[in-house]
Amino acid sequence: MSDHRSEERAEERSEEPAGGRNYTVTAAVVVGEEVWGPQVSAERVVFSFPDPDRLLSGVRLAPALSTSTPLDFRRTRTGWALNFLRPPVQRMEYKLTLAHADGSYEDIVDPTNPLTAPGAFGVRSVILFPGYVEPSWLSAPGRAGNYTSLSVPTRGLGGSVEALLWSPEGSPPEKPMPLLVTHDGPEYERMAGLTRFSGSLISAGKVPAFRVALIAPGSRNEWYSAKSAYARALVDGVLPEIADLVAVDGPVVGMGSSLGALAMLHAHRLYPSAFGGLFLQSGSFFDSRLDPQERDFARFIRLTRFVLATRRPAAGPHPIPVVLTCGAAEENLGNNRQMTGALLAQGYPARMVEVPDAHNFIAWRDALDPALTDLLTTAWSPG
Repeated sequence: MSDHRSEERAEERSEEPAGGRNYTVTAAVVVGEEVWGPQVSAERVVFSFPDPDRLLSGVRLAPALSTSTPLDFRRTRTGWALNFLRPPVQRMEYKLTLAHADGSYEDIVDPTNPLTAPGAFGVRSVILFPGYVEPSWLSAPGRAGNYTSLSVPTRGLGGSVEALLWSPEGSPPEKPMPLLVTHDGPEYERMAGLTRFSGSLISAGKVPAFRVALIAPGSRNEWYSAKSAYARALVDGVLPEIADLVAVDGPVVGMGSSLGALAMLHAHRLYPSAFGGLFLQSGSFFDSRLDPQERDFARFIRLTRFVLATRRPAAGPHPIPVVLTCGAAEENLGNNRQMTGALLAQGYPARMVEVPDAHNFIAWRDALDPALTDLLTTAWSPG
């Protein structure tokens, strides 16, 4: 691998490659007299990676999305290059896999690209395609808030459920307010700015002032994989604990992403009256036919059994508003479409929003408005 310590950042510039199409060098480094880094257009990304001493035996793109486009770089005179066709996204997270001469492999953040994003599995490099715009609420005025820590003892989970309760600044505990409960709450807060979004909604008067319960995942793969003991702890433990601390007004809305979305739907199916609306992002609604690549997941059978059961009408139906979001370039797209159809067939006022991204917290952040805004408005409207 080349030594990048002496690299200098290059100014953003445009180049005219063969064919006459303009590419913008959105991120680049200089090694010697050559510029390296992703060149982005509306149709493609031309990746380049320096290896002047030929220390690598290969470079491969590791995009955090589903694609059939070739991913192996080709060797050039002084490095490696890849012409990558744009998938159906406005932004793309990725890493690079380096194959070393000794047979070892290394996954790295692209050193030629300073654009990165946080994620549940660490930092990734990011490509922003022309037309991508961050949500306007990120720069809008927002209502500040205060946090209260909760630790709720449980049975059958091997530990307590930890949570933070966010309340708008200046709201006394006895003031009744609606409640939004989210799985993976600390991650939603840190990487998707959930309470910042909530504060912006309140300041704009789009919804009544509300509180947010940020539920920590605990033993995530076990708790969130359709485990009845966890659903019981959430509904019979966490929600009453919150109601003892603050006055809750109106139906509780539950949300989550990936396994957290599945766990929220599972809790609703076991306790139909606990929630008045669900916001489910990129739910892990695994199906043995659609998702054979997930068979190695330890709780795959338990998940698929729940999903299959959920696609059948419930014995005591209690349809509530459900909004699902899913990336256009992620493996869960098929099973989310299937779940949306099943809920609609059972009388749920459900709808699915397909977003031009993949399975990551920035995608889930970018889909909050208007999808979650509309759900909260529906769930908390008078009558």
